[in-house]
Amino acid sequence: MTEKKVPSDLVIVMGLVLLTDIFVLTPGINETLIRNVLGLPLVLFLPGYSLIAALFPAKSDLDGIERVALSFGLSIAVVPLIGLGLNYTPWGIRIHPILISLSTFTFIMCGLAYLRRAKLPESEAFDISFRATALSLKNEIMGSSESKLDKALTVFLIFSILLSVVTLAYVVLSPKEGEHFTEFYLLGPEGKADNYPTKYILGENGTVIVGVINHEYSPVNYTMEIKLENKSMFLPENLKHITLAHNETWEEPVILTPEFEGKNMKLQFLLFNETGKSVPYRDLHLWIDVNATNQLEA
Repeated sequence: MTEKKVPSDLVIVMGLVLLTDIFVLTPGINETLIRNVLGLPLVLFLPGYSLIAALFPAKSDLDGIERVALSFGLSIAVVPLIGLGLNYTPWGIRIHPILISLSTFTFIMCGLAYLRRAKLPESEAFDISFRATALSLKNEIMGSSESKLDKALTVFLIFSILLSVVTLAYVVLSPKEGEHFTEFYLLGPEGKADNYPTKYILGENGTVIVGVINHEYSPVNYTMEIKLENKSMFLPENLKHITLAHNETWEEPVILTPEFEGKNMKLQFLLFNETGKSVPYRDLHLWIDVNATNQLEA
């Protein structure tokens, strides 16, 4: 028994995933527009298509238009679920974990689709023939066996899909300048928005992760200051002065060493931009307890 070749549609899907991975992970080209163009199918179409391919391996299961429409719909359902799962892992919702997760999911589904199609007779297994697809679309629209309402709905579905793709491409290729703002956030030592160190022993350290993302549409020189009960704490220069280009992210661990005791003390993280040196542009805070011994409250 000869081994069946990998269907052309699965080859195209896996090839697009690999190409997207290269453009996202390779320095120098990961800031180009091609990355965004390739990223759209990886998020909005390929996961759903691979899942449909695994669930419905036979030609008779679904026609081409139904596969395309369901691919968009299932992608919109699958991607948020993957993101939700990542939120409860040590990696969190970040670009590399998301890329790896979506790529892995798509490859696994393509593998299942290949195995399921291999069990079917070649004449029954689904595969894409571009000429046959074009003829199928023509028959869907022009065929006399369908009612006028069915034809109209088919044309409307195709038009809606094309309009959605064109609109997304336009938004990516011609983004409008939005609101100018800066993200300023705190994460716990594990990189999540919880488990902040709030109880200290005098002389011992705690660690938080501070993040800044520039959405000001221009480079900005930031200055960060940390105060405990309005008294400045020491910060090294690489943490105190931060320069970011538009859409650039800065995220670094900051080691905190409180120098005096107290309960319910306000620990402030102040971020200044280059236009306001006296009034903080962004302000975050934690309430902490510092004791002289290790007898911390439960």
